[in-house]
Amino acid sequence: MAGYRKERIEKQIRMIIADSLLKDIKDPRIGFVTVTEVKLNKDKSIAFTSVSIMGDQTEKKKTLKGLNSAKGYLQFKVGKAIKMRSTPKIVFQLDTTIETGAEILGTLGKIEKEEKKDILEESDITEQDS
Repeated sequence: MAGYRKERIEKQIRMIIADSLLKDIKDPRIGFVTVTEVKLNKDKSIAFTSVSIMGDQTEKKKTLKGLNSAKGYLQFKVGKAIKMRSTPKIVFQLDTTIETGAEILGTLGKIEKEEKKDILEESDITEQDS
């Protein structure tokens, strides 16, 4: 039962942070951010918040600085919305799974093109031999 409560709190925190980033935070440093996951530690004192950021490395660093400066306000919003004994401290982490997935898909696409090219070359060679 305690696992379900923890998951519910994590989901609520994720929704509150995502909603606040969309509606309340107007920091120009914060670019296109997606809150992908929130994981609470065992005693629910720290909320590890994974964010996916679109852009190059300098834009990601700038966005993380903006998020860290808005951390206090976001903790206030979380504490106001969720009734807990103590509000969890928010720690932002960069989530690169979307980029990694895109790289893998790109690599698979290249391999598929090379295989099709090899098959066409082999069929041309066998037609010339006959």
